Amino acid sequence: MKRTIVGVAVVAGVALAAAPAQAAPKVDPVKALKAELAPGKAVNVLATAKVTYSPGQVATSELDGTIGFGTRGVVASDVAHTLRYSPDLLRRMMKAKPEETEALQQSSTRMISAGDVSYVSGPVVEEALRRADASWVRYGGAEVPAGNLLLAVLEPDTLKTLLAERTSLRDGVVKGSITTKKLASVSDAFVERFGAPSKKSRVGKISYTIWLGENGLIQRVSAKGVLPAGDKGSVQVESETRFMDWGRQVTVLLPLQGDVIDQREVEDDAPAGVPGIWN
Repeated sequence: MKRTIVGVAVVAGVALAAAPAQAAPKVDPVKALKAELAPGKAVNVLATAKVTYSPGQVATSELDGTIGFGTRGVVASDVAHTLRYSPDLLRRMMKAKPEETEALQQSSTRMISAGDVSYVSGPVVEEALRRADASWVRYGGAEVPAGNLLLAVLEPDTLKTLLAERTSLRDGVVKGSITTKKLASVSDAFVERFGAPSKKSRVGKISYTIWLGENGLIQRVSAKGVLPAGDKGSVQVESETRFMDWGRQVTVLLPLQGDVIDQREVEDDAPAGVPGIWN
């Protein structure tokens, strides 16, 4: 499978505390999700991820913020994310991209996204912003973060497929597994992040658990998979997300034009692509 992750930034995670047992949902989860897909509605997310490239080569990340909806699904987000490397991977990254790596270790990066544009602020673009007297660096061709690194459960077709592929459903807890080929056939977000598999691509597998509330809405999702990388390699990815405050009324406000500088205008001082691993 083609990897489209920038640098080594696929993510890693800190385990979230266990959620209390929930009663079985009383409504169809896909219908419940579709009812939330309306302009002005949003959900809060807290996500972690962990990517293991090889023993000792590990990246971890956390994302916290708000994802906004339109009639067709996710349309915007306002999130902060962090990225950390294991000592071995940190040494490797410092040799390849010392300034960017050091900046990513300093503090969280804030990213506001809408459509295919993302606006970034934080230490990783601080030098570019200082020289341009701006507050945000604008990146084109960037997708809105899906909320979970592996499973875009905010896509109705993806959620429907995951429910159909389940191996068990009890007390509102769905467990199952899915191949990367099957997931790529229904999830635009998965293809955007990891690429579409070819006929000759090796097939990976992702196992998952989804916790549903009585209203059918997703409260939490945990996923773990081994994804093909290169001709013979593979990468292990784990990602867990909590979804909170469904239905909140939020408008994601984009930065003012006068506060923004395009990446191509400061390309010597800013990463070539959106920094981090959630885009």
